[in-house]
Amino acid sequence: MKSFFKPWLLALLCINVLSIFAVPTAQAHGEKALEPFIRMRTIQWYDVQWSTQKFNVNDEVSVSGKFHVAEDWPISVPKPEASFLNISTPGPVLIRTERYLNGKPWTNSVALEPGGDYEFKVVMKGRLPGHYHIHPFFNLKDAGQVMGPGVWLDIGGDPADFSNTIQTINGEVIDMESFGFANGVFWHLFWGALAAAWLLWWVRRPLFISRYRMLDAGLEHELITDQDKTIAKAVLVGVPVLVLALNAVTANQYPDAIPLQAGLDRILPLPAQVNAGTVNVDTLKAEYNVAQRAMLLQFSIDNRSQGAVRIGQFSSSNVHFMNADLANVNSRPGKDEVSNNGLSLSDNTPIAPGEQRTVTVEVRDAAWESEKLDGLIKDADSRVGGLLFLYDDVMGKRYISSISAAVIPKFN
Repeated sequence: MKSFFKPWLLALLCINVLSIFAVPTAQAHGEKALEPFIRMRTIQWYDVQWSTQKFNVNDEVSVSGKFHVAEDWPISVPKPEASFLNISTPGPVLIRTERYLNGKPWTNSVALEPGGDYEFKVVMKGRLPGHYHIHPFFNLKDAGQVMGPGVWLDIGGDPADFSNTIQTINGEVIDMESFGFANGVFWHLFWGALAAAWLLWWVRRPLFISRYRMLDAGLEHELITDQDKTIAKAVLVGVPVLVLALNAVTANQYPDAIPLQAGLDRILPLPAQVNAGTVNVDTLKAEYNVAQRAMLLQFSIDNRSQGAVRIGQFSSSNVHFMNADLANVNSRPGKDEVSNNGLSLSDNTPIAPGEQRTVTVEVRDAAWESEKLDGLIKDADSRVGGLLFLYDDVMGKRYISSISAAVIPKFN
């Protein structure tokens, strides 16, 4: 007996010891789960910013920004003919109150155009206090979620103070947190009880072996009694009649109800913001050095603007590699997504107006590995994608190009 109890006592002791250690909270929402070629070459986010990162329950917070739908859309990913912009949160910590695309309010899914540029804004209200990691994201039909840049939000206050009241079409003010709750619970219990009663009616008698013996003896007609048939007919007629009658009562009680919308919004993209033709960038070559965790990109840049331009940053899958020599780069994202010294150029002098130059850009940083972007060399679609930002120091203008190229891996 002593030898039997020892393993159980040891296991119980280990569980008690492990329980004293704090379990860390999950700090991500699967933004690294998708293959790199999907994250790099579908929705290319930029200029994403939050109105505030500290607010209280019932206070409004908004996230706004822009995104480019890559021209080099992966052939294995369905075209974005039905896409939905949402906010990834660890539970109902916020409620969404407004949503805009290119300045237009929208509630349904939307068809996006590859090569199109869009501007979005989502307004929310704090619901539960806490410290949360939040992302905007696009849910692409048949492809999955493409996450935007994430931030930490601190929501203060008392959860009991939260209110979510709206005014209906007929002027009635209702609380969305409790409206229809009791009615929903009642009908879930009612249909659950009806289903359980129907199931119990059949399983109350012997099953399996007894029924098999009756079938084997040719007595299958005795398995279902006249009473069973009567009850089945009553259920078959009674359930549809009950549903139709209750639907008529509900329609009479709420004559102005608007059904759930299942349409597809059509919102045209903005005038070209990316690949606008002023500064043209052609990607000539892309190599990834596995040992050095460095992407080598060779560009042919044709400057058709009125001023000299310089490469300021390269962005891919929400990671921003900055040119440290260009101090006045605007629109810098959060520090957790930036490599300030990760980008170096073979020729960092300004590209004059009318000049066409071939520039080699090295993007060297551990982020290629930590963000699981180096996995692209193992993908069936081994192509790099991202946004290249060029700046005019004098005129203060910014030019953006969406780049893409097949990647050649190097292992030395």
